[in-house]
Amino acid sequence: MNVVVVESPAKAKTINKYLGPDYKVLASFGHIRDLPAKDGSVLPDEDFEMSWDMDAASKKRLKDISDALKSSDALFLATDPDREGEAISWHVLEVLNKKKALKDKSVKRVVFNAITKKSVLDAMANPRDIDGPLVDAYLARRALDYLVGFNLSPVLWRKLPGARSAGRVQSVALRLICDREDEIERFISEEYWQIAADMQTPRGDAFVARLTAHNGKKLQKMSITDGDQANAIKTMLDQASFSAESVEAKPTRRNPAPPFTTSTLQQAASSKLGFNASRTMQVAQKLYEGIDIGGETVGLITYMRTDGVQMAGEAIDAAREEIGSRFGARYRPEKPRFYSSKAKNAQEAHEAVRPTAFDRAPEDVRRYLDGDQLKLYDLIWKRAIASQMASAEIERTTVDIRAVHGGEEATLRATGSVVRFDGFIAAYTDAKEDGEQSDDGDDEGRLPEINQGEALTREQIKASQHFTEPPPRYSEASLIRKMEELGIGRPSTYASTLKTLSDREYMQVDKRKLIPEPKGRLVTAFLENFFDRYIEFDFTADLESKLDRISAGELKWKDVLREFWTEFHAHIDETKDLRVSEVLDALNEHLAPLVFPKREDGADPRICPTCGVGKLSLKLGKYGAFVGCSNYPDCNFTRQLTSDPNGQDQAAASNEPVDLGKDPHTGEPMTLRNGRFGPYVQRGEGKEAKRASLPKGWAPQTIDHEKALALLQLPRDVGQHPESGKMISAGIGRYGPFVLHDGVYANLESVEDVFSIGLNRAVTLIAEKQAKGGGRGRATPTALKQLGDHPDGGAVTVRDGRYGPYVNWGKINATLPKDLAPQDVSMERALELIAAKAGSKKGKAKATKKTTKSTKAKTSSAAAKSSKPAKSAAAGDKA
Repeated sequence: MNVVVVESPAKAKTINKYLGPDYKVLASFGHIRDLPAKDGSVLPDEDFEMSWDMDAASKKRLKDISDALKSSDALFLATDPDREGEAISWHVLEVLNKKKALKDKSVKRVVFNAITKKSVLDAMANPRDIDGPLVDAYLARRALDYLVGFNLSPVLWRKLPGARSAGRVQSVALRLICDREDEIERFISEEYWQIAADMQTPRGDAFVARLTAHNGKKLQKMSITDGDQANAIKTMLDQASFSAESVEAKPTRRNPAPPFTTSTLQQAASSKLGFNASRTMQVAQKLYEGIDIGGETVGLITYMRTDGVQMAGEAIDAAREEIGSRFGARYRPEKPRFYSSKAKNAQEAHEAVRPTAFDRAPEDVRRYLDGDQLKLYDLIWKRAIASQMASAEIERTTVDIRAVHGGEEATLRATGSVVRFDGFIAAYTDAKEDGEQSDDGDDEGRLPEINQGEALTREQIKASQHFTEPPPRYSEASLIRKMEELGIGRPSTYASTLKTLSDREYMQVDKRKLIPEPKGRLVTAFLENFFDRYIEFDFTADLESKLDRISAGELKWKDVLREFWTEFHAHIDETKDLRVSEVLDALNEHLAPLVFPKREDGADPRICPTCGVGKLSLKLGKYGAFVGCSNYPDCNFTRQLTSDPNGQDQAAASNEPVDLGKDPHTGEPMTLRNGRFGPYVQRGEGKEAKRASLPKGWAPQTIDHEKALALLQLPRDVGQHPESGKMISAGIGRYGPFVLHDGVYANLESVEDVFSIGLNRAVTLIAEKQAKGGGRGRATPTALKQLGDHPDGGAVTVRDGRYGPYVNWGKINATLPKDLAPQDVSMERALELIAAKAGSKKGKAKATKKTTKSTKAKTSSAAAKSSKPAKSAAAGDKA
């Protein structure tokens, strides 16, 4: 008997079938140990000694492995074929050695890039030892992330209240997003004009030509800057005669792109499918681990965490064979194509992401896949097979047209192209729906026949006004591409980095654009002013390069840590004497466009609009930053910092109520107001006044009498349930919009549904929720996972509740992010979620009966007492 350790139970079941009864395959469920989220987990003064913690669930799994080894001959460590997988195997081996469970048993490391019988059996036949340098690189990266997170985050908590944390990679990614926002705010639009002509050939065929020169001067995009100049040229062209001066047809070849890497897959899935990075990786993980096809679990793609762009030789041969049979011999080039990555720090040890079998086309597996799986598999299959197909042959035609009138002349140009042989483009257009463009198709249209020297007819001259636009905000795809270009982070970390920024409310995603929240801009501005070296792109990329050199065996991991820690620790110490007033002065200047937007009347944006005497400045409160008047307490003007995607950040910004009319039922006045925690509507005055916060996505400037009335009448009665006779109501709660019946809550998809949902739909949602076990009054769910004791006392557990799995500590319940499985929750991540939840409860929640302070207050006071890393959630990103 041989014991095989893999990461996931889904893989364990499939691989056991491949290996047969002589093997017992057990799952580690990912990492079995992690650094405890407390001071002392990494000790720089003790040669970077690292203390590892293992939760109860992992201990049980290791016991199962240890017990299985008693009757086995060998141990095969078959975790994923990347740095994290190597680290998991190392952790398992370390624990088993401490338990003295191995004795004289053989221990081997095996890796397979695909969950197929051939890949698994080939790997088992070719075992190796654990890759020491790869483990060293993991240790260095983990120690760096801990040291940055647990030393820099407490500085933020002391000097910038309301900030969550900082991380080695996440802070640099956030800086990219914030820098782009700075560019947009500084951007000054410029006017320019373009001139085009609708023309016809002598045969009556229409085409369009654009002005490129006037009176011997070449014109660029911005050359014509005003309407007078544009109209003068238009007048001349309206009276000119036109002839084809030159016609040039030039054949070109277009080559296919390489197969997907992790980052290019995320980019393509974002731009073509609308998937965010986390969703892409979740779907890809399922395709890799295996899909039930005709009673057999089959891995459809190779391992999806890679920056390699090359495919294995046998895969290239299989692709070429499929190309010949599916598309024809002409579509198969004479020789195979080979690719190399252009990304910084690319480690091409693994294959690109590709199908495990090219003869398994998307249409062949359509009935076995859900919608997301089919879309992503289709994307991967087509990109991989196209990468080995022949080049597309395209003929590009350029026609220069001479226009003459009086003593003036001008040149216009018409361009077009035609695909003479589609080549690899056929992979994208084959069997596609009408009107769907190819992945790498050509956008230019075909020009009609135009002969050199022939006269052409002018139909219409158009002069159009344009204005330059600011650079676009990053999308997930473009940010990942930029990070890869700069050499920041690794492909496997991009999804988690973006998720962390969103979870910590440092950015929001609006129409697939990444918009920094004020909290994120404050953190970035603070780091740029006081820790600029550690969020420099070159510095981060250089550190990433050193980590890669460690994995290649070229550098010692502790040497890299010593070099980093000496300077970083000294810099942390320098912030002890940093005054909050210095921080605010720097942020006032750095974030002036956000904090002090220009006024319509041209007045000084820093003069208080209420008293006209005080000067506005950033203020730091218990729950974050806001703008206040220096004339306090005589003037109590405050303004919240907001980040409205439509650019109307300052609507309803002051404390002055905006009159919205009267409630027709009560006769009380309704007003729009702005408080410390955001804009809200209010009916009446005093303690008895009814208040309702604006739902997410509702901008203050859009609130009118009708919307205010609707909000203030929530919750609304939908109707009586046909079976119980009890009323169903709809409202907006802490978890979003809902319908409620007899203690059972069911979530609604959007805020608008609260005001429009009818009785039939509400009854259906309630029934669906009841079928899933929804309702109140249930006993406390059994713990799925025991994580250990909180630094402030009390057990931390993972449980499954009405709203899904969550972390529990005392009276604090923090819902898990959708992409975080209960078994993958570490103590560090749990403490981070607890601290975030405690902050969102505004200090009102008590952690246990023994304490009278909120969790957030404890965390802040602990950080303030010492410059040492705080015990609570500090969390640098796991890169």
